[in-house]
Amino acid sequence: MLDKNQKLNIINKLMSFIIAIDGPAGSGKTTTAKRVAEILKVIYLDTGAMYRAVGLYVLSKIGETLDEDKIKPLLNEIEIRFENVSGERRILLNGRDISDEIRNETISQMASKVSTLKSVRDFLVDEQRRISKNTSLVAEGRDIGTVVFPHAQLKFYMDCTIDERAKRRSLEYSEKKIQTDISDIKRQIAERDERDKSRAHAPLKMADDAILIDTTSMSKEEQIQFVVAKAQKLKDCI
Repeated sequence: MLDKNQKLNIINKLMSFIIAIDGPAGSGKTTTAKRVAEILKVIYLDTGAMYRAVGLYVLSKIGETLDEDKIKPLLNEIEIRFENVSGERRILLNGRDISDEIRNETISQMASKVSTLKSVRDFLVDEQRRISKNTSLVAEGRDIGTVVFPHAQLKFYMDCTIDERAKRRSLEYSEKKIQTDISDIKRQIAERDERDKSRAHAPLKMADDAILIDTTSMSKEEQIQFVVAKAQKLKDCI
């Protein structure tokens, strides 16, 4: 006979759900995932920020080298946590808030590079699954629906033309008073797309059971409402 805690665990598992949102850089997945999680009142898991955190740590310790034998031991020194501060989700690396520090192109490129390493992916996939245990969440990244949460109840793949993605990223930098050249941004996005899609471990691709969303001509609100509508139908069925 099941005891009270065992019964509660079963109920939690039955009531919890995972929404996976994958896509390339600048497709709108981060903004959408964050807002959908707020509307549904569930956890938002920013896996991209976790790779950026690892990229930042590696960069600070050994520079831009991708020597896996040197990087693997560093993973044992890393503790990543998410905390809500004044209603905002912040990421902490070994107790230090790095939420703003990781939002630049240097760290973005470094995150993409370390993400090609199996040891890094295995380390973060384990962390992501630990965070998701017995809870509902919206997770976004590049291998969420294919590798991290292949059994997610709802999967989306957000895509967009590279010109529109470069335009959006340029606007983000402009709002932060960061000087950029849109042609450089487009080149960097193209390089990252190639790296993400061609890596040996967990490449960026659309899950067979994912819903494709072309966000090229969609507003942020349209993207959010599309996902929320699908999610509400899912919740009604649970």
